[in-house]
Amino acid sequence: MHETGGMSCKKLFPFRVGTTSYIIPADIIPNIEYLKEKVDDVEVVLFESDEISNLPSADDIETLRRIAEEHDLTYSIHLPMDVYLGHAEEPVRRNSVDKCLRIIGLTQPLTPSAYVLHCEAGPGININRLSGEERHVFRESFLASMDMLLENDPVAPRDICVETLNYPIAWISSAIEYFGLSLTLDIGHLERYGYSVREHLDRFLSSARVLHMHGIKGGKDHTGLEHMLPETLDMVMKALFENPDPERVFTMEIFSEKELDSSCRELMKYSC
Repeated sequence: MHETGGMSCKKLFPFRVGTTSYIIPADIIPNIEYLKEKVDDVEVVLFESDEISNLPSADDIETLRRIAEEHDLTYSIHLPMDVYLGHAEEPVRRNSVDKCLRIIGLTQPLTPSAYVLHCEAGPGININRLSGEERHVFRESFLASMDMLLENDPVAPRDICVETLNYPIAWISSAIEYFGLSLTLDIGHLERYGYSVREHLDRFLSSARVLHMHGIKGGKDHTGLEHMLPETLDMVMKALFENPDPERVFTMEIFSEKELDSSCRELMKYSC
């Protein structure tokens, strides 16, 4: 049994502070019970395969909805990472879209704050190594996938937040703008892969409904905020205070109690 002590960052900032649904070594609902008075939002990481699945039941969804209602909590839903919306082949894209739609349908009763989406070209494909023509196919394939995903209005386009990964998000920004999608600015990814945080904040913050915040230690990301470059964290916090949005989610994308506590301590340095 885990204690519910530790630091709380709830209701302290002009944005919703969040973390992941894997802070304690337990299923989703015990994690939500542990986090409900510590953060404003929980990123629910869902997956489904032939071997293993963590998809909540209808009863679980009702429990999550009730906890959220009673504790002023929201959920951002991380759609499955093994989806390939930029794949060149239509059957693969259709399968990926269907996976996303199943999760969206399951979680709609939770009124999610955002659906975080990865745009990938296929398993093991490094998009940075694609030729110009292959990047064009990737972008057009993503457009086709989003047409399929949104054709029956399962969710408002602005609630879908395309995440910055290891390739320049500008390569698909025209598709994101065309559909009116939002962004997940993953600051840890930007730093790890050598992209300018300042340029991304200047260009994309207005359309970023979610930020993923995590440090890098020994080449490993998704560590506590104390491992972020201080100047980067200062820059992000300054931008968020200067551009307040009470619906924006600041997700500390970490996966342990220790890192949650250290990250909250780091974040509290900026509280009013």
